[in-house]
Amino acid sequence: MKLKLIISALLFSALNVDADVVTSPNGIVSIDFQLKNGIPTYKVDYKGKPVIKESRLGLELRDGKNLMDGFEQLNATTSTFDETWQPVWGEVKEIRNHYNELLAELKQPSTDRYMNIRFRVYDDGVGFRYEFPQQKNLVYFVIKEEHSQFAMTGDHTAWWIPGDYDTQEYDYTESKLSEIRSLLSNAVTSNASQTVFSPTGVQTSLQMKTDEGLYINLHEAALVDYSCMHLNLDDKNLVFESWLTPDADGFKGRLQTPCHSPWRTVMVSDDACDILSSHLILNLNEPCKIEDTSWIKPVKYMGVWWEMIAGGKPWSYTNDIPSVKLGETDYRKVKSNGNHPANTRNVKKYIDFAAKHGFDQLLVEGWNVGWEDWFGNQKDYVFDFVTPYPDFDIEQLNRYAHDKGIRLMMHHETSGSSRNYERHLEQAYQLMNKYGYTAVKSGYVGNILPYGEHHYGQWMNNHYLYCVVEAAKHKIMVNAHEAVRPTGLCRTYPNLIGNESARGTEYQAFGGSKTFHTTVLPFTRLQGGPMDYTPGIFEMNISKLNPNNDSHVNATLANQLALYVTMYSPLQMAADLPENYERFMDAFQFIKDVPVDWDNSIYLEAEPGKYVTVARKEKGTNNWFIGSATGDANHQSVISLDFLEKGKDYIATIYADTKDTDYKSNPQSYQIVKGIVNSKNKLKINTVEAGGYAISLFEVTNSDEMKGLKKLSVSPIK
Repeated sequence: MKLKLIISALLFSALNVDADVVTSPNGIVSIDFQLKNGIPTYKVDYKGKPVIKESRLGLELRDGKNLMDGFEQLNATTSTFDETWQPVWGEVKEIRNHYNELLAELKQPSTDRYMNIRFRVYDDGVGFRYEFPQQKNLVYFVIKEEHSQFAMTGDHTAWWIPGDYDTQEYDYTESKLSEIRSLLSNAVTSNASQTVFSPTGVQTSLQMKTDEGLYINLHEAALVDYSCMHLNLDDKNLVFESWLTPDADGFKGRLQTPCHSPWRTVMVSDDACDILSSHLILNLNEPCKIEDTSWIKPVKYMGVWWEMIAGGKPWSYTNDIPSVKLGETDYRKVKSNGNHPANTRNVKKYIDFAAKHGFDQLLVEGWNVGWEDWFGNQKDYVFDFVTPYPDFDIEQLNRYAHDKGIRLMMHHETSGSSRNYERHLEQAYQLMNKYGYTAVKSGYVGNILPYGEHHYGQWMNNHYLYCVVEAAKHKIMVNAHEAVRPTGLCRTYPNLIGNESARGTEYQAFGGSKTFHTTVLPFTRLQGGPMDYTPGIFEMNISKLNPNNDSHVNATLANQLALYVTMYSPLQMAADLPENYERFMDAFQFIKDVPVDWDNSIYLEAEPGKYVTVARKEKGTNNWFIGSATGDANHQSVISLDFLEKGKDYIATIYADTKDTDYKSNPQSYQIVKGIVNSKNKLKINTVEAGGYAISLFEVTNSDEMKGLKKLSVSPIK
């Protein structure tokens, strides 16, 4: 790690600030903190123009005087920090963490209590948090609500999902801020667990665009021992205010000094690509706490999953009994339903295919006892995470997989019973160590136990992190579904290799998602960390898998290939069935070729809801891959290949929509073009709604590799 650190109390003039104004290192972003009549306020400017108008800060407490007014400022110190650090895995090999900081130390004389507010100003935005030093008059305290405001400068266009304490699995809505109230009720669709809190409440990460072309993103970073923050809009004044997830008693947080809140973040740029390439969220998290990270490896995997999700097959073993009791129900005395996919023979078929085509792991869901009555009952002792069904030979299958050079991926569905999962966690991780599992997909479907707790409250946020920390002790990587949305904690705990925490591919089998969905997610959900989106569906007509399901995957086949590059994750799944890949092996080649770890990423063009095009350089090689996903309208993509090494030739293989492709009626129409390119080339490629293209660029190391290939023209796709 290259590190240059300057931390000292500086005169304001030394950082080119006036009073409590601090600018970013390049001078483009500035924050202005003031106490007005004892009330903490701040403003954010970008290139001299307001982004966040004067906004109040503070917390409302359950007991005693609130921490919202009556303050005096004891001190204001500034500092600067500049380091370059290397993530264990990521979009880039190195990340620069460079900011100017203001620490405002406040006292509330009437209570003799102290609260600090720390601001960090980056070239691409700001972060601020509340800090509570150890003190005699504020030790244990309960938050009734946090009142951090974000006053907008106009009626911006926003891409939002309804504010909810228990799910993020909604389609995005694009609208003006003033339209949220009228549109929110229709934006709320059914889910296994959901608690919508306001007619104008939305979730972070919230992406907006001003009429002047400024891109603004609101989120949070380093969510630890605190409740997840949503945003509630005062739509008369266009002011967002933080709205924390409550606990079972209705309170928003229980703290003990010394402590601090998560960071509240504002990203801003006049170029949408800057939002996508920002590392602000990661930089606001603590450095890696795992000393030896050599066991943390990015993973490309397949799974016994889609035939249940889309094919209608069961996770459960038997239909003979309405409920089960672990340790009492004897599965040897019941009849198998005969349609249980997690059986030894079927899993071997998947292992064979995954191993043949170079995958790292195979997920198997429905392998363990208890699925017969797991859903919707808030059952405490629902799974034990160690006992397989009679038709799943865990020892034989792991040995079979290891002999073929891959591993099985563990699945732990908790059914929302966090207490039960913690009860069994150690023995579950020990079982994984015994059989050589290195990664687990956990799930939290349904209402949370203990009763009254929510998915995104302080209790559950502590639970999710506890599981990650304990997993690291066993050298296990975690991919948590239905957990709180990521806030950059994968920097601190890189064994947190993935999350779902948004509307993933499974919803394409539950009625479908909007065509622009995957061009919005990089601006929203992916800001806090990678998503296990599970792309790679080649058969779009779900009725061919399940005659009782008329859902349609709203994407083209080329779009599904592009997602392996545009939807960054070190954990990528080829989600479809092997037999569907066997029908399109020439297109499947891209999934086999595309890496899951990178040395560099360059966002070439982007517009939320419209298109995202990114080029990524494979870690440790000179090979590049490009993905372009199209949203709700056709797009002509014009990109320069000037990022390629000069003087080198590359074999480009382009997988793209055709002029006849249509995501509804002809989604499997694609074309593959292969030829020679270099850094002087430009490519012009047309894509359709919900379409896209994917390109592999392999460096030519032997001139014989180019025999029979032509140089590609500006418009290689016909």
